[in-house]
Amino acid sequence: MDDFRLLIDLHKHALRQGPGGDAETTLALDLCMLDKTEPLKIADIGCGTGASTLTLARQLNATITAVDFLREFLDVLENRATKADVSEKISTLQSSMENLPFDVEEYDMIWSEGAIYNIGFEKGINDWRRYLKPGGLMVASEITWTTGGRPSELQHYWDNEYPEIDVASSNISILEKCGYSPIGYFVLPEHCWTDNYYTPMQERFDDFLRRNGNTNEARAIVESETKEIKLYNKYKDYISYGMYVASKQPWS
Repeated sequence: MDDFRLLIDLHKHALRQGPGGDAETTLALDLCMLDKTEPLKIADIGCGTGASTLTLARQLNATITAVDFLREFLDVLENRATKADVSEKISTLQSSMENLPFDVEEYDMIWSEGAIYNIGFEKGINDWRRYLKPGGLMVASEITWTTGGRPSELQHYWDNEYPEIDVASSNISILEKCGYSPIGYFVLPEHCWTDNYYTPMQERFDDFLRRNGNTNEARAIVESETKEIKLYNKYKDYISYGMYVASKQPWS
């Protein structure tokens, strides 16, 4: 089994494939200042197994297109939506976020938690803007430096993993440059990383290794994830996910 399939196996039964929380999704939604009874059309891009999708479906009068390039994740989302009695609000779409089959100005809102890094923050918000109606909302979480400087060990790690990482002020400037009006921003608290993401992942490591024959490849993935967890615990004052909320400027 190659590394890609191993990563799917590790993460497909997780509630989340990255840091986040239902309360934080709700806070971002509140910053949008929507009338939650009004009908909305939403695309949740990079939805994974649907943690944010389900929260949106529970709280809004919306039809939601849940997009992920992994069919395995979408199958889990569909099962969860049925159990949560919101399946009629959600349709799934297996697609790359770089090649979305959407119409121009089709959506009232684009939502993306813990996923836009796959194509880069600037490229994502710029490419996806055309799918939003004038005044439509963009809500995206992005890995973000929370201080102006940071230890070299942490800087070196993320320079290799995701060199686009930056401070919030730079990301907000990018939003403005790309035709958005910023509405709100907040940093995900520690429990979104530990309680909601890292700890459940660590609890899956033993079963994951057993399922995959304790191969060198499986152990390498566990070691890589463990390294990231240790770095976060050591340097959590310097890094988090930022949640960015903005509206598409009508003239952009």
